[in-house]
Amino acid sequence: MTALIVLGAVVVLVIVFVWWAAATYNALVKARTQVDASWAQIDVQLKRRHSLIPNLVETVKGYAAHERGTLEAVIAARNAAGSSAVGAGPAAATGGEADPARRVQAEGMLTQALGRLFALAEAYPDLKANQNFLQLQAELGATEEKIAYARQFYNSAVQTYNQRIQTLPSNIIVGVGGFRARPYFEAAGGERADVNVRF
Repeated sequence: MTALIVLGAVVVLVIVFVWWAAATYNALVKARTQVDASWAQIDVQLKRRHSLIPNLVETVKGYAAHERGTLEAVIAARNAAGSSAVGAGPAAATGGEADPARRVQAEGMLTQALGRLFALAEAYPDLKANQNFLQLQAELGATEEKIAYARQFYNSAVQTYNQRIQTLPSNIIVGVGGFRARPYFEAAGGERADVNVRF
């Protein structure tokens, strides 16, 4: 009789443990999926930004053709940021093809180049009054705000995910499930500094 009670207690404990392990695993998968989805939103906004830049550069070219160096720097930074996007998702931090830090750095260089481009507009009053330029500038400004929001949402998702994989008792499941911490999307050093414009 005592053996049956002990056996019954062990079976109940095993069932409770299996239920807890499955629930914890599912919660970690849900958090990891949220990180991936929020990274995809950053990527969408960055691609939108990249598609606006050629139109902006073409508009500026008509007014500031002799500022070729600045215009070429913007295009080079856009191309570098675009090429860093390949394989730069959050899964890359867990052994994928590229490092998200490389993407952040390339986007920071693009932000600096765009700052120099907009500073050019100050030297050309006709350009500042051009409707196409103003519309593109407004669209790019709205896109930058969306990028900032998407970064904030991504970092919040990463914080939640990283906390779950590092705290007890869920960290017991982490090794078995192959969960790894994800990096935050931080501003590169250049994005933190003021844009230095020289003519």
